[in-house]
Amino acid sequence: MRVLIISDIHANSVALETVLAHAGARDAVWCLGDLVGYGPNPNECVEQVRSLPNLKCLVGNHDKAVIGDFDLNIFNADASFAIEWTRQTATPRTLAYLRDLPESDQFGEFTLVHGSPRQPVWEYILDRFIARENFPLFHTTYCLVGHTHTPVIYRSVDSGDCREEAPNYAFPRLLNGQRLIINPGSVGQPRDSNPNAAYAILDTDALTWEYRRIPYDVAETQKRMRAANFPERLVNRLAIGW
Repeated sequence: MRVLIISDIHANSVALETVLAHAGARDAVWCLGDLVGYGPNPNECVEQVRSLPNLKCLVGNHDKAVIGDFDLNIFNADASFAIEWTRQTATPRTLAYLRDLPESDQFGEFTLVHGSPRQPVWEYILDRFIARENFPLFHTTYCLVGHTHTPVIYRSVDSGDCREEAPNYAFPRLLNGQRLIINPGSVGQPRDSNPNAAYAILDTDALTWEYRRIPYDVAETQKRMRAANFPERLVNRLAIGW
C-alpha cells in the first residue's frame, strides 16, 4: 500500500495543494495533526484533508487549542494570535471535525501520534535523548510523529540507546524491521531552514520510506496572512523555513 504521510499543515492551503498534486497516486493518506494554526486558510485545509480517500487523521496541539481544549497562555504571542484568529474564523463544520479527531491511531506495525508516544498531543521529540525515553512506550515496530516541523528518523539500538538520522532525499530508506520513530516534517511551516513543503511516501508492502520536498508559492500564503493582519514574524518565517 502506498501511503501519503503529511503533518503540520497549519492552515497553509497553498502548500497543501502543492503537496497533494506532487505526491501522485496513493492508496491512503495519514495526517499526523495540526491542520490549523499559524496560517490563513483553516477551513479550506480542513475541507481538503477530510475529503481525502482512505484517510487517517489525528488531532494536534493547535487543533486542540482552537477547539478550546488548551489555554492560550501556554503558547507564545504569535501562536496565540493565530489560534484566536482561527477560533473566530473557523466554521462550525471545521470545529466539529477537529473535535472528533483522535489523539493516536495504529495501522499494523505503525503507531501514529502527533507529539510522542508518551504525550501524543504535546511532547516534542527534539533529540535522541527524548526519543530514547519514548521507545519503550509504544509496542509496534514503527512510530510516526509530527509536531517539531523537522524531518528526522530516530533508530533504536541494542544498547537501549538510539541514533539520529537526517533525511535522505536521494533514495527511499528501507525500514527493515528496525524500531524507528520517524517524522515527515511539516507541510505548511517547515523549521529546518528549508522553506519547501515536506512530506513522505510510505510503502507498507516494500517497507520503504521516501522523504520529499517541494517548493510552493510562499509569497501567496504570505499575501493571505498579511491580508488577515497576521504578525509579521509569522509571515516572514515561511520564506526561510524557520
